[in-house]
Amino acid sequence: MAKKKEFDLIENPEAAVEASLGKVETFINANKQRITQVLGGAIAIFALVWAYNHFVAMPAEEEAQIALYPAQKAFAADSLNLALNGNANQLGFLDIIDEHGSTKAGNLAEYYAGLCYLGLGQPEEAIAHLDEFSGADGVLSAVALAGIGDAFADLNQPEDAHDYYVKASKEEANAFLTPFFLNKAGVTAEMTGDYKSALKHYQRIKEDFPTSNEAAEVDALIAFCEAKVNNN
Repeated sequence: MAKKKEFDLIENPEAAVEASLGKVETFINANKQRITQVLGGAIAIFALVWAYNHFVAMPAEEEAQIALYPAQKAFAADSLNLALNGNANQLGFLDIIDEHGSTKAGNLAEYYAGLCYLGLGQPEEAIAHLDEFSGADGVLSAVALAGIGDAFADLNQPEDAHDYYVKASKEEANAFLTPFFLNKAGVTAEMTGDYKSALKHYQRIKEDFPTSNEAAEVDALIAFCEAKVNNN
């Protein structure tokens, strides 16, 4: 039977295609109601998604972005309390998180709130908000991770701080920020007595970022860590 079908397909392809189309037509006729229901459901879902994006998500995002701007200005002016909590005339980052948490602006408010808390000397709150931030931008992600590292350093938890500085240094390479994070990773590694890790961080600064500010004194740090490793 299989050979017969192959022969028909080769010798008389039009008849074979017509037979296949006939089967499809038979299937559609037999299942017309079900197919209509499935297609109708798919169209309804598409319409709901489009309506949500057009009438709900887009206006909400625009409103959140407008609310975010004054808080960002306050942050840039180093008015951290105003940026974080707002006042009668403007929303703060915490308000934006509460009211617009599902928007991109609400996500960015988590980032700013974490930095505000860090600047205000409240490291645990800083960690909570920076950990909630989800950034597609490599630089912002790196700064957020390093901010968590700073918060753990403030809490006298150098091992945790080191882990986050390392994560920050592995984000999108940046000639200014990456050696800065690597230097912090080296310092916190030294604080825990892990001179091998510290040495790796300092050597990467020397090799990959020789023109950075951190590279100016890295030879002395490398020599110190090498001496510590050789003595152990």
